Amino acid sequence: MEQFNSIKKIDLGCGPKKKQGTLGIDHFPYPGVDVVFDLNRVPWPLNDNQFETVYASHVIEHINFIPQFMQEIHRISKHQADVHIITPHFSSLDSWKDPTHRWHLSMEWYAVFCNPDKYLSDQMPGFKIISSDVNFSSSLRNIYPKFICRLFGLKTWEKHYSFRYPAKNIHTTLRVVKIITDET
Repeated sequence: MEQFNSIKKIDLGCGPKKKQGTLGIDHFPYPGVDVVFDLNRVPWPLNDNQFETVYASHVIEHINFIPQFMQEIHRISKHQADVHIITPHFSSLDSWKDPTHRWHLSMEWYAVFCNPDKYLSDQMPGFKIISSDVNFSSSLRNIYPKFICRLFGLKTWEKHYSFRYPAKNIHTTLRVVKIITDET
């Protein structure tokens, strides 16, 4: 992997549409994929503390064990790296129509390891939540859930209205937090 040491951005599960300027890793050898590897296997064949930006668009819902996936993201990322994860919201038909999806996630899927009072926070490496939002399709019908979210908040929409007015995707940005030690 020495030939990729200078690349500071990675596109995990990039598929055939790898983001420009990234190292693309995917289970399948699509054109443009730099590393063919199953992200369910650990450790990933990537260096520690290499990446400043991590993209994982529509991949986390396919992973066997999300905590292990997040541990590997933490390992390959530098301190303060931004991690951008996009996944279908559980109310989206896209979440359910693909039989390879293992998980159907809520807008706070990250909370069990980002919030210090949750049960996985002590077992997981450090991440800080920067943002998490859901988006809706551009259909005129989606004026209603946007209004509900604005008036009552996303949590109320998700709990009471998400199956009546489904979302499309969850966009989450996390920041990697590592303990910096002075090795002098």
